[in-house]
Amino acid sequence: MHTEQVLIKPMLTEKSSLTTENYNRYVFKVQRKANKYQIKQAVEQLFDVKVTNVRTAVMPGKVKRVGRHTGKAASWKKAYVQVQEGQKIELYKGL
Repeated sequence: MHTEQVLIKPMLTEKSSLTTENYNRYVFKVQRKANKYQIKQAVEQLFDVKVTNVRTAVMPGKVKRVGRHTGKAASWKKAYVQVQEGQKIELYKGL
């Protein structure tokens, strides 16, 4: 898997913003098949920072309903990436 395919998008939520401010940890939605080593390489290459820790979690898909038909949304993976003290990822530059 190529490094530009590993990260799907940054998760910009209230909880992830607090995690970034307090622990210097960033949250990304990543490919389900990506492992911690690939995630670390992708973040270091794309954002030019030193990654100290990567934690991952697979989020189960929710049950969705359209009329009387039910289905299940796909499960997805998120990664908590901690960067070295003093370094920062500019996620809000374009906003």
